[in-house]
Amino acid sequence: MNQTSIVPYLFFGGHCEEALNFYKDAVGAQLDMMMRFGESPEPPPPGAVPPDFDNKIMHASFRIGSSLVMASDGCGGDSTLSGFALSVIPVNKEDATRMFNALADGGTVTMPLGETFFSPCFGMLKDRFGMEWMIAMQPAEQAAQA
Repeated sequence: MNQTSIVPYLFFGGHCEEALNFYKDAVGAQLDMMMRFGESPEPPPPGAVPPDFDNKIMHASFRIGSSLVMASDGCGGDSTLSGFALSVIPVNKEDATRMFNALADGGTVTMPLGETFFSPCFGMLKDRFGMEWMIAMQPAEQAAQA
C-alpha cells in the first residue's frame, strides 16, 4: 500500500556537495543520486541560476538509515534555514556520541549531549552548514516497541 510521506529537502546555497561529503562521514549518509545543473536535460530558464552554477548540485537524494533526504545548491544566493531541525534516533550511546561530535565539528552546540527526563542521550546543535540537528536516543521501553 502506498502512503503519503514527508521528505526533507535541504538547500545549501552553493555548498551542497561539501555538505553531502560531510554527512557521509558524520552520520553515514548514503548517496542515492546527484545531478548537476550542467547535466540537466533541459536548461533552466534564463536568469534562474548564476552562470557559474553548471557544476553545482541541482538535485540530490541520500539516505540516513532508512530515511530519505533530498538536497540542492538552490538557485544561487545564501540559504537561510529556520523553523526546523533534523532529528536522528541512534541505536546506542556510542552512535549518538559519534554522530553528535562529528556534526558539531565546525558548528555550534546548542544543548550538550546528555541524559534528560525523556531520553537517555539527547543533544542539539547547528552544523557548519547552518543545519540544526537533534540527536535523541529513545528510552529502552520505547525502542523495544518500535
